[in-house]
Amino acid sequence: MSLHAPEFFAELCLPFQDSTVVGNTYYAAPIPGAPPRLRIDFNRTIHADTYGGLRAAVIHPDRGEIDALVLGFVDHGTFHRRDEAQRTPANTKRYGTFDKYHRPGQPPWEGAVTTGLRSAIEQYTAVWFPGAWAASTPSRASGRTAHTAPSLSAARSSGRAR
Repeated sequence: MSLHAPEFFAELCLPFQDSTVVGNTYYAAPIPGAPPRLRIDFNRTIHADTYGGLRAAVIHPDRGEIDALVLGFVDHGTFHRRDEAQRTPANTKRYGTFDKYHRPGQPPWEGAVTTGLRSAIEQYTAVWFPGAWAASTPSRASGRTAHTAPSLSAARSSGRAR
């Protein structure tokens, strides 16, 4: 089952140049040359093939996992719009999650808004990799849904101003 992980992590627009996606897991070296690494993967729920968030972990090559944190989709509003539009009840397995079943040609996480997750990952990495976020050049244009907003002309020909 493909979770379209490379596309999902591209959507997050994480700024780490030394990174890759292997299978459904994102790996990065936020501070080049330093031993700790960042690993982010999809966090499973108690339901088969259903994911309720991301699990971020700091990994050391010699000491293994040093710290881990689960970033729930519900906690970060990832599927809030989708669930509201579809009127998904909060007490169901579908609320704030995604599973392997999806529309053809669409990723299983269709409708995800990743802004909250990105912000949480930025806060988490600031603790374990100080300065790494600022040192990396964010590539916001690399996301799947990045668009350039048209600019408004300086002088309006008609209409009222607010």
